[in-house]
Amino acid sequence: MTRLSSLSAWLLGCVAAVVALGAVAAELKLDTVQDRLVAARKIQCSTRDGEAIVWYWNGHAYSRVPGEPDRQLFAVEGMNIRQCGPLDGATDGSFKMTTREVLLYEDPQTGKALDTWKNPWTGKEVKVVHVANDPVNQRIAAVGRDGKPFNMPLVVNGDQWWMTATIPLFYRNPLAGDYQQYIGGAYHATEMFNDFGDVASLANPKARTAKNTIGWVRLSSWLPWMEMGDRAGLIYFSTAGAKLERWEDMPASFRAEIEANYPLYRNPPPLDDPRPNETSWTYFKKMVPVTP
Repeated sequence: MTRLSSLSAWLLGCVAAVVALGAVAAELKLDTVQDRLVAARKIQCSTRDGEAIVWYWNGHAYSRVPGEPDRQLFAVEGMNIRQCGPLDGATDGSFKMTTREVLLYEDPQTGKALDTWKNPWTGKEVKVVHVANDPVNQRIAAVGRDGKPFNMPLVVNGDQWWMTATIPLFYRNPLAGDYQQYIGGAYHATEMFNDFGDVASLANPKARTAKNTIGWVRLSSWLPWMEMGDRAGLIYFSTAGAKLERWEDMPASFRAEIEANYPLYRNPPPLDDPRPNETSWTYFKKMVPVTP
């Protein structure tokens, strides 16, 4: 995931109205901005300030190159740990979310995290740089930067709800030079999010968090560590996952990898975290500095 780089990025695209397709919709209060903020917070994290919530997802990454069949490149496995709290002392339901996340590139046969990867196009063995974005924070306000009240693209059908958001990303590439406007090289990707859940847990006033599952698809340029340069093509990810009830609900092998190599990611950043967000591209720049 990039830019805000988390499965919560759908919030930035919340421009559609709530659509009710079933009678159960009356039980779910979404009429006011405050109702919608509570629902968003229950979907994303918890209504209890500072309660750590963990998300987990897995899937595969593939290549798309003109003139050849797509290739499965690696399996992927990821997690995000987060907490929420009031936005700068707001009393209108506005909230902030502080998170950090890991995505591992794995051997599709063994499921083991890769240290190196043999590039099938260049034949070169390259060092794998996994995603370890810290932080990936958000601010969700009652009134957006555009001056419009907060809304959600939520669809309710019977006892189920879902929402989908497509987030096109096109901005200055932190790995490219000063003349991107003239010769290209801008960061260009698209992330597609689908959230699903049951109305009962979302509507329950006693529930601090809602049960929900996710689908995440990402299209982007080649990952920097692949050393593909300007070769034609792209990489895409297809994954699914869920919000977990406990840290221990993550698969044991993946959890062990996080605890051994990314122990900081056992807990979310503090709610007063002032740092700028990290992306997989800025993280790569830190991990692989250019030698003058």
